[in-house]
Amino acid sequence: MTVIEDQQDDLGAEWTDVGGRKIPADYGRPARAHGAVRQVVGVTEMPYGVVVVTGEDRVDYVDNVVSNDVPEADGEGCYALLLDPQGGIELDMYVYNAGEQLLLFVPPGEAADLASEWRDKVFLQNVEISVASDDFAVFGVHGPKATEKIASVLNGASAPDGHLSFVRGRMAEVGVTVIRTDALTGEEGYEVVCTTDATVNETGMERQNGELVFDTLLNQGLNAAPFGRRTWESLTLEAGTPLFETELAGRIPNVVGLRNAVDFDKGCFVGQEVVSRVENRGQPSQRLVGLLPEEVPDSGAAVFRGDESVGEVTRAVESPDREEPIAFAAVDFDVEASADEGGDAELAVRVGGEEVPAEIASLPFVEGSDRSARVPEY
Repeated sequence: MTVIEDQQDDLGAEWTDVGGRKIPADYGRPARAHGAVRQVVGVTEMPYGVVVVTGEDRVDYVDNVVSNDVPEADGEGCYALLLDPQGGIELDMYVYNAGEQLLLFVPPGEAADLASEWRDKVFLQNVEISVASDDFAVFGVHGPKATEKIASVLNGASAPDGHLSFVRGRMAEVGVTVIRTDALTGEEGYEVVCTTDATVNETGMERQNGELVFDTLLNQGLNAAPFGRRTWESLTLEAGTPLFETELAGRIPNVVGLRNAVDFDKGCFVGQEVVSRVENRGQPSQRLVGLLPEEVPDSGAAVFRGDESVGEVTRAVESPDREEPIAFAAVDFDVEASADEGGDAELAVRVGGEEVPAEIASLPFVEGSDRSARVPEY
């Protein structure tokens, strides 16, 4: 459940369920909120599951099982994957070194199973693994004015510069951690993290930390627009950002071009042999591409080249910025190469039982104030 439901209701939130967690789908005008993020700045609640890993062996333990190098320095983070033995993505996560503990931000609904699985695999290592999803509130701040927004309300620190680095400070007398994101919306981005405890102000009134921080992000300093999950999905698709639920789950990282999440030179981790073999071969069997279909297809809609099925749509929206349908599709690797070479790559997607023309588009669909670190690369 959201940590600030009453505030969200007051703003006109319409609700949806993501991984068993109730969060705002939108506030009645998703296209308007989308425009506010693209032009100025917006704030959204991020429904992560949170896992905490402590103990002397915490860095080595996590580093041995994920696809990227876990940072050893406090204040640094990385984006990483858990793979199955065939190289398929089981989970994506952000791993942050917070001094005496690692904080892992995972997709909604995944924290409990991950913690249970890892606890079962602890033998001689000195580690403790716990679920802390209900102990933290996380708010995303995105837009070309996001840095200005953070600077206007953060006390005791400056906004962090490097992607996935973080600083500690205060907002509205609440201790916060501010993370520079990897720009999944294609705009400057930060995540503000606080505990779900309460704070007593100077007048003796007690308020939840999440309420205080959310109110500050919306109304103090530079005003920001609240936005929900529907706007998050349109922003990230325009930015060329594959998401776990729609593009990543079950596919190998080579297929989705997720080079920022894999260190191909690190030691063995589950699935490493497969992804390294595909990397050395030079190309996977499929790739993730942007499409411009004439109508918005459903997720899972077939993509055709002539009479041949060459892939499927993973996600599609009516782009508020481009004012036309856009889509991600996983297609045979040679499809985009054929189009680049002027070959026979006329494509169509299935919409309502009919085949609708579609063209391959370069990614991102929309250029913003920053570039998503997940834009597929091959």
